[in-house]
Amino acid sequence: MSREQLHSFPRVPLLYGPSPVERWDRLTEDLGGKVEVWAKREDLNSGIAYGGNKTRKLEYLAADALAQGCDTLVSIGGVQSNHTRQVAAVAAKLGLKAVLVQEHWVDWDEVNYEKTGNILLSRILGAEVRLDDAGFDIGFRQSWQEAIDEVEARGGKPYPIPAGASDHPLGGHGFAGWAFEVEDQERDLGFTFDATIVCSVTGSTQGGMIAGFAHSDRAQSVIGIDASATVEKTHDQITRIAQRTAQAIGLGRELRPDEVVLLDRWHDGIYGVAGPRTIDAIQHLARTEGVISDPVYEGKSIAALIDLVREGYFPDGSRILYAHLGGQPALNAYTTAF
Repeated sequence: MSREQLHSFPRVPLLYGPSPVERWDRLTEDLGGKVEVWAKREDLNSGIAYGGNKTRKLEYLAADALAQGCDTLVSIGGVQSNHTRQVAAVAAKLGLKAVLVQEHWVDWDEVNYEKTGNILLSRILGAEVRLDDAGFDIGFRQSWQEAIDEVEARGGKPYPIPAGASDHPLGGHGFAGWAFEVEDQERDLGFTFDATIVCSVTGSTQGGMIAGFAHSDRAQSVIGIDASATVEKTHDQITRIAQRTAQAIGLGRELRPDEVVLLDRWHDGIYGVAGPRTIDAIQHLARTEGVISDPVYEGKSIAALIDLVREGYFPDGSRILYAHLGGQPALNAYTTAF
């Protein structure tokens, strides 16, 4: 029933189709060859402004915005938010306006940090970008509410999209669908992945995966890697989103505590700043597979993948699926890290 129930929710097609799955041969061999490393490339999922994991989520939120007759998408993130860049791109694609609140979630002092990378793309895409000095928090923000109120005051009809498109009734739907998509690809490949590794901050990517895979009783194989450094808050939000999404798509039971796995050794103690291990991991992946990752999300989860394989966390013969969530445009704001 779950797939049919998910398909009953309106969705605006924004993706090419299923995101590609590939075996990372050289990284597999470099890490000893006993564990196969595969990747599902959400960074290649769409032609809209470099894609990324939020585009999959926005298919559902955009459909809801259009159904309500909204004319402006209003969202929030850090200065180099991948999410807000994707909101700006989706708005442009659908002929809507976008208002983006960019808070100073990251303590990173680099020339042009507020002018390059994702925020540059958002401006090119025509979004109204509002800088705010507030620090990092995955919760609801006063600056975001003020932006919503201002759109209404000038006669617009805003559609509020929380950080990461996460804490929203439809926030987990995209990655519940991702889990079903993986199961279809596994049938074509002829095997089942033993674990999925995914970075988590605002929670709906992992939460959606959990809700989708729970229908096959394999949600505990989703291994979240915290990059928020506010681990308890992120764990609670993943759990809440996963449960809400599971109910919406007809799981028919409560999720178990063991189905939410969030490891906390790789966040470098702060959101958005890459420590030496993260920088090494970005270079390691680039130099073995030619694949680019970013300092805020994927660099940290790649570091986790490398360490877990080296430490023998996965039994020999395991096939591990790494969810590449995108985010590479942010690299242009982190030149001094390299």
